[in-house]
Amino acid sequence: MTSATDLHGDAHVDRYLETDGEDGYLWRNGTTILILFTRGRKTGEQRRHALIFREHRGAYLVVASKGGAPEPPAWFLNLEADPAVEVQIKGDRFAATARVATPEEKPAMWAAMNEVWPDYDEYQKRTTREIPVVVLDRN
Repeated sequence: MTSATDLHGDAHVDRYLETDGEDGYLWRNGTTILILFTRGRKTGEQRRHALIFREHRGAYLVVASKGGAPEPPAWFLNLEADPAVEVQIKGDRFAATARVATPEEKPAMWAAMNEVWPDYDEYQKRTTREIPVVVLDRN
């Protein structure tokens, strides 16, 4: 069986959900993963995404980097259209509201996320798009 640290996309999400994060919560370089559930902005269908996260002052942070691509990830466009999301961390699934970190909040939040995934700074150098930090506030 392939280790969850080698999985991406749907395979990672499936393994995480099947095991309540027992396999898939811990990922590469000691990072932790949550599953973000959004509604497709065009289809209305539920979408699932495995994302690196960090808890920060009672909220959960994720970064809409897409590896520094010029366009944001689809999940970010979905939550812009509908910020009511669900989040699963290990076996705990809950409703949350997504928002983009304010300019005042972002520097500290960006630094916190770079501590767990230093490549974010490299991703930002690859694009002229300002990569947002997304705050997931539990409802």
